[in-house]
Amino acid sequence: MVPDVSTGSDSRGLIVYLFGPGRRDEHTDPHIVAAWDMVGAPDPGRDPAATYTQLAKRLDHHVDLRTRELGGKKPPQHVWHCPVRTAPGDRYLTDAEWAEVARRIVHATGIAPEGDEKACRWIAVRHADDHIHLMATTVRADGRRPRTHRDGQRAQAECRKIEAEFGLRRLKSGDLTAPRTPTGAERAKAERQGQTVTARQWLREQAYAVAAAVHNEADYFTVLQSLGIKVKTRLGPETGDVIGYSLATPGDTNAAGEPVWYGGSKLAPDLSINRLREQLTAQDVADRARQVVNPAQAWHRAASALHTTHTAVDSANDAIAQAHLAAFGDVLHNLALAAHGPHRAELRAAAVAFNRACRSTIRADHQAATALREAAKELAYASHAPGGLAVAVLFAALHLARAAAHWHAQRGHEQQAAAAEQALRHLQTGYEQAAAPVLTELARSTPRQQTADRFEAAIRHAIPTQAERILTDPSWPALVTTLARAESAGYHPRQLLAQAVAEPELDTAEHPAQVLIWRITAQPNKRVQAARRQGTVGMGRSKPAPHAASTPPSVKPNRIPPADEPRFGR
Repeated sequence: MVPDVSTGSDSRGLIVYLFGPGRRDEHTDPHIVAAWDMVGAPDPGRDPAATYTQLAKRLDHHVDLRTRELGGKKPPQHVWHCPVRTAPGDRYLTDAEWAEVARRIVHATGIAPEGDEKACRWIAVRHADDHIHLMATTVRADGRRPRTHRDGQRAQAECRKIEAEFGLRRLKSGDLTAPRTPTGAERAKAERQGQTVTARQWLREQAYAVAAAVHNEADYFTVLQSLGIKVKTRLGPETGDVIGYSLATPGDTNAAGEPVWYGGSKLAPDLSINRLREQLTAQDVADRARQVVNPAQAWHRAASALHTTHTAVDSANDAIAQAHLAAFGDVLHNLALAAHGPHRAELRAAAVAFNRACRSTIRADHQAATALREAAKELAYASHAPGGLAVAVLFAALHLARAAAHWHAQRGHEQQAAAAEQALRHLQTGYEQAAAPVLTELARSTPRQQTADRFEAAIRHAIPTQAERILTDPSWPALVTTLARAESAGYHPRQLLAQAVAEPELDTAEHPAQVLIWRITAQPNKRVQAARRQGTVGMGRSKPAPHAASTPPSVKPNRIPPADEPRFGR
């Protein structure tokens, strides 16, 4: 059951909407199911003689009195509105049950506490099977305003109780860090245009993807504009600095033909200009000349940073853990950009789902996650990973998503834990799609039996408790090839396996051999590193160039949004 509290100043306009046909004639049989006084509340839906104006006058009675006291000035935002909707699949509620829901919510939110004879006047209108609209004028009979502080949160809490008592679907409790849900008008507009998401949702995901890839504020706005998204900044009157911004979807206009603007903070709390600045790389670092990233080096760095983040999330410092989870969101967006193949759609879905898990009421110490965030941004500039390295990074992301879900669940972050679980499912599917051909190729390249026997002895010596599970794993032939390649890269197999004993996934993984494969694959080539230090292998660096707002190779108009993402028109 979902309540959505808002305020306004036009009581008659809201009444006309509630009892009217709706924007698409969807309002069937609108009528009042509960009110401050069922006898004294004219019902335009039941009694054609009762006009909208009569109902508005009854509701506004105390507002008018207060207006006269204020010298003809109405109290600000005096109209309180709260639609309450059951979840898809919930049972049908009768008018009497909806009336009880309404009374409990106006009590819980402070609009009309039970037994308070001077409470605000309110009505509950039903015009569909699955929801009602609560409307109140927020001036009490004694002229005071009601105490509605945190009314949205209190409405949510009461709905959780109602769900349990009425046998309805139990939704996850929020903590006021979720982005705004699309309005009914936004959803209706998207449906008319044949779109699966609203303009607000589409803009939000584009903004997240761009923020994950760019290095500074200037690049953020430049890349958004390169995608056709309209950008409007608000400057401070004294300093001239940007103090806010708004975005508009290409072709999305109102009735007057003007762009429909959404402020950054209205898209999501962490897309406000101040929150973005906290997460983007410090300006002095971003202004340094950038160098072309060696692909293998970037992917190895990402794998290492993800492994370090797993440790940070398991630590006792919540501010540091929250920062790493926020940076992990950047990793997922850039993994989706860098991916090639059918698993790319799953990675994109995982990134979108994890956006909700990136923030909570815990204030993040973003400086603590600088290494992971920089590694994430390098992925946006690096080309496709060589060999199975991309799968190794995806495997590390998969386990970090599981740790994130556990971390949020431990702290009672229900919505964030659910979002991390959803991202985990997409990552699992994407991993299976990406890993299958790589494992098949590794298995086909298995070295001779003498080498396999030597590695089997190394497994039994280094990991005796898991040896049988590893040796009987279907991925064992692929692990043999991986160990042989690691040996050629300058590693001692027994040392690599000894390090893997401490990996927590090894004990619980369904396929322990795969855990070892991707841990070993993520190790950089020692021989190549030594050659580079001696100057015998080029570093693949370009000449420094003056810094300018630039579009990362992976972030181009034909990739963000991808061709299969919706566009919006009027």
